[in-house]
Amino acid sequence: MPRTAVVFDLFNTLVPGGDRARDRGIERMAAVVGVDPAAFVREFHASWPDRLVRWDPAETVRILAGRLGAHPTDAAVAEAVRIRCELGLRLLTDVKQSTLDVLDALRTNGFRLAVLSNTTAETTDLWPRTALAARFDAAVFSPEVGVAKPDPRIYEAAADRLGVRTRDCWFVGDGADGELAGAAAVGMAVIRTTEFQDTDPAWPGERIAALAELSAGLYRNS
Repeated sequence: MPRTAVVFDLFNTLVPGGDRARDRGIERMAAVVGVDPAAFVREFHASWPDRLVRWDPAETVRILAGRLGAHPTDAAVAEAVRIRCELGLRLLTDVKQSTLDVLDALRTNGFRLAVLSNTTAETTDLWPRTALAARFDAAVFSPEVGVAKPDPRIYEAAADRLGVRTRDCWFVGDGADGELAGAAAVGMAVIRTTEFQDTDPAWPGERIAALAELSAGLYRNS
């Protein structure tokens, strides 16, 4: 049976991951809450598993600042969260027209689309404000569902929201967090993209250098 849906990773697949910009933003947040910037960046990176499924942005700032001996005011926490969300929105809106064109073409040709992201809670809040949101039939973010890739449950949640089976789906991603193997394990056909970052170079399956290459391959193999 042909595959009828495409599930996309978000960062470093549809939009850049912005790792350096994220670290600069965290350093700005550190200055606001009164802690050492380098130490705050380290704590942010170390807290990734918790931020993926558990903490909201304000909670993150308070917990990590507290680990470094600071107790920021509500106003300082709110400003740090504002900095984080400002960067998040900038990354989410940094989408190429060619990417939007691919998504539009896929929908025109009958594919159902989902975005599936290991991310933090501000992305869930910011997503509806992006040009991408209207082009997807479903969005599944790890803080919302409480599990993260490569847990099979998060792929199953995406398929459920699309009204299809996992084996009816393509999965397109850069390969972070073991997402390609996770998708393959639940029966999705996997395509690795290296447009923004070559995250999983050992992955043996199909690869594209840009999303603009995607459509023809899906129509041929669906």
